[in-house]
Amino acid sequence: MTTILDPSPVFRPDMEGCDQNFRNFEANSHTDQVRNTYQLMHTHQTVDFVRRKMEYWCKLDHAQMTMLECLEELNNLVDESDPDVDVPNIYHAFQTAESVREKHPDKDWLQLTGLIHDAGKIMAIWGEPQWCVVGDTFPTGCLPAESVVFRHSSFQDNPDLKDPKFNTKLGMYEENCGLDKVLMSWGHDEYMYHVLKGNNTKLPEEALYVIRFHSFYPWHGSGDYDYLCNNKDREMLAWVKEFNKFDLYSKADELPDIEALKPYYQGLIDKYIPGKLRW
Repeated sequence: MTTILDPSPVFRPDMEGCDQNFRNFEANSHTDQVRNTYQLMHTHQTVDFVRRKMEYWCKLDHAQMTMLECLEELNNLVDESDPDVDVPNIYHAFQTAESVREKHPDKDWLQLTGLIHDAGKIMAIWGEPQWCVVGDTFPTGCLPAESVVFRHSSFQDNPDLKDPKFNTKLGMYEENCGLDKVLMSWGHDEYMYHVLKGNNTKLPEEALYVIRFHSFYPWHGSGDYDYLCNNKDREMLAWVKEFNKFDLYSKADELPDIEALKPYYQGLIDKYIPGKLRW
């Protein structure tokens, strides 16, 4: 079994009204690893780095497989620093999807979004270091906002923060340019978004926003970076916030019967993202 450190659940803002049995980090033994992962992320995730990763991964020439085949690959991935989960990532995928299905039985696209939202973590199985696959995302090319994890202790060696083109509030962007024009730090969110776009998914725009920005906690969790957003981003924010309820707090002791659920979700896959996909 391959394990992967996903530091993001440990330092995310609490959701109002969440179950306090979740996110109990007092006994977490991975604090130093988590801090080190963010240190590496915030040191190396520069504008140039992200552009190079996009050039490499967005060619979608690394594999051809169905969505369900990718999810089954996630059987080899355990997010070892998430205090609420010590089972393969595929269980979290089905837990999230089923939680969405319970609350939104009429929104099959959102259910499928819950199932596939972390599928981009396949990059870690294919050899990418953890700090450019998992964790909270943030815009590169401008000054990090106050709510970015370890904001004041992890960016000191990032060369972009010494570059006057990038080390101001707006950096290389224009105010209210829209998140579509923002170069986000590289991770599973951005990769999965490009996989879906590159394979002509029939999922609606709301689903693509959720996939692309569900780890952008400084935005949807803390309200930062509104100055980069346009009206479309603000409209879509409600869907990202709604999805986040199921992403963080769908974890339960009772594991889903994946084999029993597969036929239903295969139907959704066939509807929205059928056949072999380019990854």
